[in-house]
Amino acid sequence: MNDYLPEGVTKELYPFTGKYHTTASGARLHYLDEGSGRPVVMLHGNPTWSFYFRNLVTALRGTNRVIVPDHIGCGLSDKPGDDKYDYTLKSRADDIESLLESLGIKEDVTLVLHDWGGMIGMTWAARHPERVVRLVLLNTGAFFLPPEKSFPPAMWLARTALGTLLVRGFNAFSAVSAHVCVTRRKLTPELRRAYTAPYNSWANRIATLRFVQDVPVRPGDKAFEQVDITQRKLGLFADKPALLCWGLKDFIFDRHFLDTWKRYLPKAEIHTFADAGHYILEDAAEDVIPLVKKFIANA
Repeated sequence: MNDYLPEGVTKELYPFTGKYHTTASGARLHYLDEGSGRPVVMLHGNPTWSFYFRNLVTALRGTNRVIVPDHIGCGLSDKPGDDKYDYTLKSRADDIESLLESLGIKEDVTLVLHDWGGMIGMTWAARHPERVVRLVLLNTGAFFLPPEKSFPPAMWLARTALGTLLVRGFNAFSAVSAHVCVTRRKLTPELRRAYTAPYNSWANRIATLRFVQDVPVRPGDKAFEQVDITQRKLGLFADKPALLCWGLKDFIFDRHFLDTWKRYLPKAEIHTFADAGHYILEDAAEDVIPLVKKFIANA
């Protein structure tokens, strides 16, 4: 077994050795720092980790400096308890701020955002809009739930006592996602093991639950004010070059989210994939990766 990688993740699938950054909380944040050139920062969501971007990292590291963190509680980062880390959107954005500051990345940033990584990345971007030169958005959001979209029942379940048992006791969120978030093709057992490998105990599944619990649905929720601030600032990015690649079979970040992005980013280049799901870089990698490479090279 490779001491760096958890059991279930092979060096062939994840051919990187990352680095660690200590956040203000004292937790170690794992990140990839590959290649050189203009910085591309990729932020994953829940319940994935930097593994999700592995093929895109390989494709871009020959021309760009690619930074891919694992959020605290995810992937190869530390997974502290609630007494040592505040699992909230603000903490997530603060962690990215701290990491990028430590790396001296303060300009010409391309953000590649997926799932809740969009909310985290755009929260950081709203603090520093002048540092961001282009956006790549992959089935994500950075605003409140569109009014046409109801909160998915599975997400409500995860916020109950039964949901806590299922997510932390049986790894339900990560395991189920590895099946239902791809629709064009099934993930191989090897890939499913790699996606779920970091979440191998009750303690190590804390973030997959806290992410769901942190999604704001009403005023007073912890992240509500922060999402409101970020959403109000999205207009600052209307003229930035943006690429949106969207799997239309995503049952959460669906067409309603895409339509909302169209209003905020009216000049965006948009590609939709009718048969792809939420894990679009698994379902449609052969289509999406060339589009991202071309966009970053030309923008």
